[in-house]
Amino acid sequence: MARRRMVYEGKAKILYEGPEPGTLIQYFKDDATAFNAQKHDVIDGKGVLNNRISEHIMTALTGIGVPNHFIRRINMREQLIRAVEIIPIEIVVRNVAAGSLSKRLGIEEGTPLPRPIIEFYYKDDKLGDPMVTEEHIIAFNWASQQDIDDMIALALRVNDFLSGLFTGVGIRLVDFKIEAGRIWDGDYSRIIVADEISPDSCRLWDVKTGEKLDKDVFRRDLGSLTDAYTEVARRLGILPENKGNANGPKLVH
Repeated sequence: MARRRMVYEGKAKILYEGPEPGTLIQYFKDDATAFNAQKHDVIDGKGVLNNRISEHIMTALTGIGVPNHFIRRINMREQLIRAVEIIPIEIVVRNVAAGSLSKRLGIEEGTPLPRPIIEFYYKDDKLGDPMVTEEHIIAFNWASQQDIDDMIALALRVNDFLSGLFTGVGIRLVDFKIEAGRIWDGDYSRIIVADEISPDSCRLWDVKTGEKLDKDVFRRDLGSLTDAYTEVARRLGILPENKGNANGPKLVH
């Protein structure tokens, strides 16, 4: 079998050249990073869980008409995606005060926000992904005003969907991050959701207990990251209920 050409390697994923023009293969690694990769570990099974959870969410988004790069899952760690021109901006939607927002503004973690707040961060690991404004984005030609409007509209639609999805399984969507990319049809471009949506990119708290079911478990040394992500997958129906299975839960193929 011919060796696939690697296109890009990030902290949590690798992109390979896809089987057809305009496609890529996205491989989910087991690496866990925090604090701009200052903290790093390899968590067995994390990539498999994120692949399946992101597949589940992206497929559901497609079903409600939210455009994204997901085409199909290939295996337990890989999915076929559309190649997009990534906009170098992370879009963060916040519903509850937590993390850097609480630190910056002195708002107690867990405080519900009066409305969803959208923040933009410039994707640059060397700079620590600094927060930027719409003015920065337009001035430095990272995206146009129309692109920004489209990204905001996409982010709010994703927020509405995810909030309902997770509330239905007893999970509170505190905040999340998405990336966006352009796809081209001749001279016309369209903005779609890219990257992944998983517990790596969302803050998820149990509605009743406040237990963290996201990467904060790793950031703050709160226990087993695999157990937290497995619980999210189980509640979403990706894992079967573990009834007397001595080998533990298994991913549904």
